[in-house]
Amino acid sequence: MSTKKTTTKKTTKAPRKAAAPKADAPKAKAPRKREGKMSALDAAAKVLAEVGEPLTAKGMIEAMATKGYWTSPGGKTPHATLYAAIIREIATKGAEARFQKTDRGLFTTNGDGTAAKAPAKPKAARKKTSKPADGTPGPKAVSDLFKV
Repeated sequence: MSTKKTTTKKTTKAPRKAAAPKADAPKAKAPRKREGKMSALDAAAKVLAEVGEPLTAKGMIEAMATKGYWTSPGGKTPHATLYAAIIREIATKGAEARFQKTDRGLFTTNGDGTAAKAPAKPKAARKKTSKPADGTPGPKAVSDLFKV
């Protein structure tokens, strides 16, 4: 019978180089502003300020295109993108946002940014009961369920 040959593979590890010391402060990225080009949100704010009445996202896209402020780079639903961006700005900046939602799908400018948000509706208080809805007495705690 033949014997099985076993070979061991010798590997040599290269010595690790010392890691380069990291900079103490991370470099801040400067916001990139393109000369002459306006973002969709900037153009929408400008259109709303000029029109002076609430517009839908589709209406803003059409007005921005006709006035030459901004055109879609070829997307199929620029109005949906603009709508989402406006909602996101309102949610993150609150009263400081440039936009204000007036009705379903309608936006207007927030004026000087000091307009107060609509007061939140108080939630109806629920009665806390320890009984199930059918009227039978229920357990007071979860530990009551597992008593032996």
